[in-house]
Amino acid sequence: MKLTWLGHASWRIEVGREVLLIDPWLEGNPAFPDARRIEALTGATRILVTHGHGDHASEVPAIAAEMDLPVICIADLAGWWSQNHGLDCTGINKGGTVDLDGASVTMVNAVHSSSVATSGGQPVYAGAEAGFVIRGEGRCIYFSGDTDVMADMGWIGEYYRPDIGILACGGHFTMDMKAAAWASKRFFDFETVLPSHYASFPVVAATADELVAELDGVDVRVPAVLETVEIAAK
Repeated sequence: MKLTWLGHASWRIEVGREVLLIDPWLEGNPAFPDARRIEALTGATRILVTHGHGDHASEVPAIAAEMDLPVICIADLAGWWSQNHGLDCTGINKGGTVDLDGASVTMVNAVHSSSVATSGGQPVYAGAEAGFVIRGEGRCIYFSGDTDVMADMGWIGEYYRPDIGILACGGHFTMDMKAAAWASKRFFDFETVLPSHYASFPVVAATADELVAELDGVDVRVPAVLETVEIAAK
């Protein structure tokens, strides 16, 4: 399994025979080097989207068209993209699972908001915000999406038993490093944790130092942008 941070909250995950782009926001992403766009996209097999906000979803129609990629997202947003952009979308909702090639993706709850900004500047309803549980190679990833700490993490941790957490933890728009560390210890038994949704905008945390300090005994990986973390199959 290969986990590559694309800056901010964007990820490339290679699991099974899939190469998943999650919330791929490259153009305009202050943390992403534009010259490495092809490297980030090459070989991708599909796109996963947690919610409609611009720093997660604004580039999805362009990337999906450019790379001829199907999209998995919440049903409301899938219908809107299919109708307005002609995307090949699989719309699911929380609790829904899509079986992939050597992996599976289940949509789970998050606590945030979700809308798409139109050219007129008015937000359009984009369904609810979500996270994902991704299973493959004997591993289970909890991809939190943009969220605060929530009680649902209790049953997600108990039911799916994820051993890898990719957690939005930059604060201001999501839980911060201290809250993410608390949730990790309270609700999960992660072997590996990777921070997300940070080191991009001035209002979010610039480093993951507090998360590392708070999660003593957990393998907290803090990759640079486009650095790949490899985790062996079980």
